[in-house]
This record gives sequence, structure tokens and C-alpha cells, in this order.
Amino acid sequence: MSDTPGNGADHTPSSAGAPQGTQQAALAIHGQYVKDLSFESPNAPGILADLQNQQPDINVNVDVQAAKLEGPQAANYYEVILDMRAELKLGEKVGFIVELKYAGVFAINVPEEHLGGMLLVECPRILFPFARNILADATRDGGFVPLMLQPIDFAAMYQANMAQQVKNLDQDVAAMVDAENNKKA
Repeated sequence: MSDTPGNGADHTPSSAGAPQGTQQAALAIHGQYVKDLSFESPNAPGILADLQNQQPDINVNVDVQAAKLEGPQAANYYEVILDMRAELKLGEKVGFIVELKYAGVFAINVPEEHLGGMLLVECPRILFPFARNILADATRDGGFVPLMLQPIDFAAMYQANMAQQVKNLDQDVAAMVDAENNKKA
């Protein structure tokens, strides 16, 4: 994803009728932090020697969660969490499991129809480099080669999630229509 105008991250919305100088940025980050971090290496130190002779399997899962913050000061404030988990295995032997919840607090001032994209695409895109660095440091500090994740296409993840929701809704509607037709028969 590029930082070109029009992606919602680098321009301010129009504010017809608002006094001069009161425009707010469409997206502003107010803080980022490690919410939870866990590193386990249950088979160290033996697995470290085994890794010299074998290629491990690495499984990485990434999820994005977003929630509106509550309270009188929290208008348009959201917490976005990158939930990341990586596991290295040699056969059935676990080398490491690292879990990270990395979060940010964002002020978002966009129309409702653009909110999902901002929360689940733009915000994680901002957080990802910091989270990737924490995972690399944790695995390196655990005695392993640093885990360097490739950039993630959060827009594709968002689109796939939306397509799955539409498919599930279509299936639910079809099941309801079938049930109604069976009642009439």
C-alpha cells in the first residue's frame, strides 16, 4: 500500500461551516504500546542444536481487533490491537511460541462508511513495523534467528473478511428462505 493522497491517512476532511483552523486530521495516533507479550521455548537448549541441521516450520497468525473507547473524553477514539502469534517447530518439537498484542489509540474523523477501512487497514499498517520489530527482538533474545515478518497486506485481509461475512449472510438468508418454504409445503 502506498501513501498516496486519497487513502484517507494523509488528508483532512472538509469542514464546511467550521471556523478556520479547527479542522481535525482524518487519522491521528495518540499512543502505542505492548498490551501483552509472551515468549516460550519449552525445548531449549536442545532444540537450538537441532536447528543447525534441520529446516524448521514456522506458522504465523495475525488478527486485528478494534474497539471504540468509552467515556466523555473518548469521542472518535479507538483502540486497535494487532494480535500476533508465531510458532517454530521441528517435527512435533516446539522451538518457540511468541505471542504479542500490540495496540494503538487512534483518533479517527472520517464518515462512517470509511471507518472499517481506517480501523482494520490503515491503523494496523501504522502499528505493524513496531510489532514486527518486537517479535524479531523477542525471538533473537530467545536464542533463535530473529523472526523477520514480511509486510502484511491488511487491505486484502479486510476484503477477504468482508467477502466471508457476505457469504455467511447469504447462507443464513438462504437457510431462512428454505425453512420458510418447508413450513408452507
